[in-house]
Amino acid sequence: MRGARARGINSTAVIRMPIAKEATIDPALEAQVFWYRYRREIAILLGLAVLGIVGVAGYRLYRDRREATAATLFSAAKTPAAYGDLINQYSDTAAAASAYLLLADAQRKDGKYAEANATLVKFLEKFPRHELATTARMAMAANLQAMGKEDEAFATYQQIASANVPAFNAPMALIEQVHILQEKGKTEDARRICETIMTQYRDSYAAVEASQLLRTLLKTAKPETRPAVAPPKPGAPVTATVPPTMKVLPAAPPAPNGAPSVAAKPSAAPATPLSAPSATP
Repeated sequence: MRGARARGINSTAVIRMPIAKEATIDPALEAQVFWYRYRREIAILLGLAVLGIVGVAGYRLYRDRREATAATLFSAAKTPAAYGDLINQYSDTAAAASAYLLLADAQRKDGKYAEANATLVKFLEKFPRHELATTARMAMAANLQAMGKEDEAFATYQQIASANVPAFNAPMALIEQVHILQEKGKTEDARRICETIMTQYRDSYAAVEASQLLRTLLKTAKPETRPAVAPPKPGAPVTATVPPTMKVLPAAPPAPNGAPSVAAKPSAAPATPLSAPSATP
């Protein structure tokens, strides 16, 4: 028949396989199995998490109360002894950092520069990243200057200027270097540092002070003086007092014996006057 599909040996047979149904998963059952299998580990992790949260909260509460107590004591402290007691009891608090600085300032006012520097060293050891750490180093350098240790103070200022270039204290440390060099008479080095300040920190107050110091250095600079000619000694030849830039003509040779002198003395006889013309012919 026309349009009918031929069947025979050469025809391909289509075999259809049965499709298996997907197995359904029960989430509640899976959760129960997971909990039954790992219930011990889960309980341990939950316990550790709770202990960690409680520990962190307790430590923060302890720190807050400690900071509050230290701040109360700091507000009531007015003497170096009170600052020392606060540091001994609450050395790791922000109030203790301020107490270190105030104690060092009180020691400096009493003239105890070495003790003040020792206090500042302890402050830097306890709080190396404190916002006033550079200021503490500046105070140490000033104390060294007060003790007459100019070289150590100059080295400290150099460290501050090189390690804290963008900080406020860096140009001030350079200014202090200029003062030390000015006292030592090293005008050229001081002038060079002033120019550095005016170049790197042109928008700061230190640049204004550096320009004023530079003018002072230029005014006080001694001009070059020529060596003075020594006054003639009695009996010394005339050429001894003549500057080296002038040429001295040689003296005339002495006249021979019997010869008339070059510079003859004028005659003592008066010159004969010319006779006036007679009026009579």
